[in-house]
Amino acid sequence: MSTPNRHIVFEALHNFRDLGGYRAADGRPMRWGRLYRSDSLAKLTSEADLSAFAALGVRTVIDLRHGFEIEARGRVPERTGVTWHHLSIEHRPYDQATLGPEVKAGPYLAERFREVAEDGVVEIRQALDVIADSDSGPLVFHCASGKDRTGQLAATVLALLGVDEADIVADFALTDRVRALLRASHVANHGSEPTWPDYGAAPAEVMERFLAGISADYGSVRGYAHKCLGVGDALVERLRDTLLEPSA
Repeated sequence: MSTPNRHIVFEALHNFRDLGGYRAADGRPMRWGRLYRSDSLAKLTSEADLSAFAALGVRTVIDLRHGFEIEARGRVPERTGVTWHHLSIEHRPYDQATLGPEVKAGPYLAERFREVAEDGVVEIRQALDVIADSDSGPLVFHCASGKDRTGQLAATVLALLGVDEADIVADFALTDRVRALLRASHVANHGSEPTWPDYGAAPAEVMERFLAGISADYGSVRGYAHKCLGVGDALVERLRDTLLEPSA
């Protein structure tokens, strides 16, 4: 049987990906067509894109953006018929586009991820509960570019399933393939080039630093989730039942 495509092509979405296929700690793969990550679904405006989205059978969307982003750019169109959850996990907004060349993506973004991990505990836990609900899927979670907030939630889910760290880092870094498209999208929306050379970049170092910091303080992402998010064995088991292929 052929492996489904991880990257799903749309006209306006640049970073829509299937999280299927990654193997959990027990060797079982994640189900294809069950959990997706994306850039902003507000860009679903053309009939072609709406048809492609409908074909996926998505039932639930988690929007990780700030309220002011939704006011400015909109949300997933109501005609899609999805259940929409607005869970803004980032509490300290910052503007990557206006950073200077002296700011290095690895340490800078890893520190922003750590802020989200500490500030967004309520919303991250709520997102995990929605993702673990067997009736919620297929499900898409997204932010603006589908890179940082989306990447952090993806890493948390994958880590709780016991996916190898190398795969978690590699999944984050896949966004680098669409870096130029994300920069072009910013220009189209704002009429100017970002001043930050690393705008749209997703170097592996970001996720490596973030995971190393979490492990240093909590022993693992599972330890962080237990202490900070109140995630116990029951929720992890629900995630496994919902997202993994059944045992042979």
